[in-house]
Amino acid sequence: MAANAFVDNAKVMAKGQITIPKDVRDVLGVSNGDRVTFIVEGNTVRMVNSAVYAMQVLQQEMTGEAERTGLTSEEDVMALVKELRSEDEKA
Repeated sequence: MAANAFVDNAKVMAKGQITIPKDVRDVLGVSNGDRVTFIVEGNTVRMVNSAVYAMQVLQQEMTGEAERTGLTSEEDVMALVKELRSEDEKA
């Protein structure tokens, strides 16, 4: 097991609810009202912070989009931003 890994457990209550142990909540960065996502792969389940997971999925989907649209440098990005800002000012 990795040096930063640990094992914790929780009891499943009558309605299928569990309390996420504090150490696990701290690692996930979740608190009261936050959402978690369960990723099921075979007989293994991972629980992740939903906001972090959504950002990771978006980043994966956007991989390569800048190059496909011709944005290959920081200068290209800055030129696009300036163009969009000038269009907003004209509107």
